[in-house]
Amino acid sequence: MEKTCIILVGPTASGKTALAIEIAQYFKTEIISADSRQCFKELNIGVAKPSEQQLNTVTHHFINSHSIHDNVSAADFEQYALAATQQIFENNDVAVVCGGTGLYIKAFTDGLDEIAPTNSTIKNEIAEGFKQNGLVWLQNKVKEKDPLFWKKGETSNPHRLSRALEVFMSTGVSIIAQQKKIKKLRPFNIIKVGIEIDRQFLYETINNRVDVMQAEGLETEAKLLLPYKQLNALQTVGYRELFNFFDGTTNREKAYELIKQNTRHYAKRQLTWFKKDSEIVWLPKGEMLAYLKHKL
Repeated sequence: MEKTCIILVGPTASGKTALAIEIAQYFKTEIISADSRQCFKELNIGVAKPSEQQLNTVTHHFINSHSIHDNVSAADFEQYALAATQQIFENNDVAVVCGGTGLYIKAFTDGLDEIAPTNSTIKNEIAEGFKQNGLVWLQNKVKEKDPLFWKKGETSNPHRLSRALEVFMSTGVSIIAQQKKIKKLRPFNIIKVGIEIDRQFLYETINNRVDVMQAEGLETEAKLLLPYKQLNALQTVGYRELFNFFDGTTNREKAYELIKQNTRHYAKRQLTWFKKDSEIVWLPKGEMLAYLKHKL
């Protein structure tokens, strides 16, 4: 059999973790997580990390692999995942990549463009400006300096905004203009599958999952992370809203309402991203394994 990487995608709360484990068990292989937050060992409940039992069932890579104090980028994931894939292929013909961070999956399958080097002083100034003045300041700076990114990029993600501003102020050219979109060839076959799920059912699942997170102690977890709220890893739905509650900006009930709302919005953005990829075959969870058995 040709070495093959199964890429399993879908929005948050669509059931990717359990399905990936089922697939990995059938093919007697391992899973590489493509989630930009589950890699941080300090984050658990708020990022819906697989349980200890699930992690013990199948070997997972890129889970609890980094600290919130590390700066982890899509380029870092690309290198990590390629190395993990090579390791898995030493003993298996199939590897499973599972996650909802679209840019990480794109980096792994297609590669990333080489962006011109940036100035570390400028990077530090932007980081300090964001720390002192917050997201709106960062958004206004990007809108003023790099209207091309503001039009086409992720305008609510502080990490992406900071990177865009850093690149523009260092090079004078928008990061968008530096993206050539030349696809790299990988030395293995890639099968992309996505979980097809009813939108209304997905939203109800998200709401229920937030209730479970609250019951499991999300608030306690967020309180322990409060001193680190300016770190990029904590610019995450589920934590940001509770930080505002701790600061007295909102009340508890409103904070949890916002977690549900912002998670639903995030799921919608994930679907929009993945639906642009014509290589993804969309199937209900119950049909996924049969399809993959047929393909392999």
